[in-house]
Amino acid sequence: MSVLFGQEHVDRYRATDGEEGHLWREGSTILLLTTKGRKTGNETTTPLIYDLDGENPVVVASKGGAPEHPGWFLNLEKTPEAEVQILGEVFAVRPRVAEGEERERLWAQMNAMWPHYEEYQEKTDRKIPVVVLERV
Repeated sequence: MSVLFGQEHVDRYRATDGEEGHLWREGSTILLLTTKGRKTGNETTTPLIYDLDGENPVVVASKGGAPEHPGWFLNLEKTPEAEVQILGEVFAVRPRVAEGEERERLWAQMNAMWPHYEEYQEKTDRKIPVVVLERV
């Protein structure tokens, strides 16, 4: 199977309830995060690597180590409500940035899922946010 990216990833994931697109590179798992655009007000859906902490998905706002936060994270800062799809399940979430010991624990957990996060952190001066998507 080819590796999916961007809108094609979103479309195939939705069309197959994640049968195509949930499992990604190097054994990572993908969810779809839909946020409200901070400038346009339009919904935007982004495929993101995730792992679970209890029943809540956890994602990392790495943007590959870029100096600025990814758009989806900035959208959540402005409108802290979003929708997540994991496989065939769609549910509402409220994001929360992990801090302190929780962040360290989740950072290690997410690096086990996608070891490149540590490389991304080395490329940027910003502290990459670890975001807990709490079910509502």
